[in-house]
Order: sequence, then structure tokens, then C-alpha cells
Amino acid sequence: MESLEARIVELEIKTAFQEDLLETLNGIVTRQEQQIDLLQKQFKALYQQMLSQGPGGNDGNPRHEIPPHY
Repeated sequence: MESLEARIVELEIKTAFQEDLLETLNGIVTRQEQQIDLLQKQFKALYQQMLSQGPGGNDGNPRHEIPPHY
């Protein structure tokens, strides 16, 4: 009977470690999802900024033009 009890205890220990690991992994996945969402928003903003500047790459502002000697 002791070997059955030892096996149950071992299984309970393994289950506890697996639950802890799942919680840790869930936290990591949640953080990564938030980071991906932020990066997508930043990428979209940069893309919109590029589109608004037109095909030449500048927005008509003389400060952003390359001087002719370059």
C-alpha cells in the first residue's frame, strides 16, 4: 500500500510543478501578445507616416529635403 501512496504523492508533486509552469507560460504569452499589439500599432503609425509623405519620401517641408550638393 505504501508504494501506491508514494506514487500518488509523486503524481501530486508533478501536477503542482506543471500547474506552476503553465501559469508562468501563460504570463509570458500574455506579455508577448501585448508587445506584439504595441509593435503592430507602431508599425501602422510609421506606415501611415510614410504614406502621408508621398512617393518622394518628404512631406514638402524644405528641412527634410536633401541639399543639392549631396
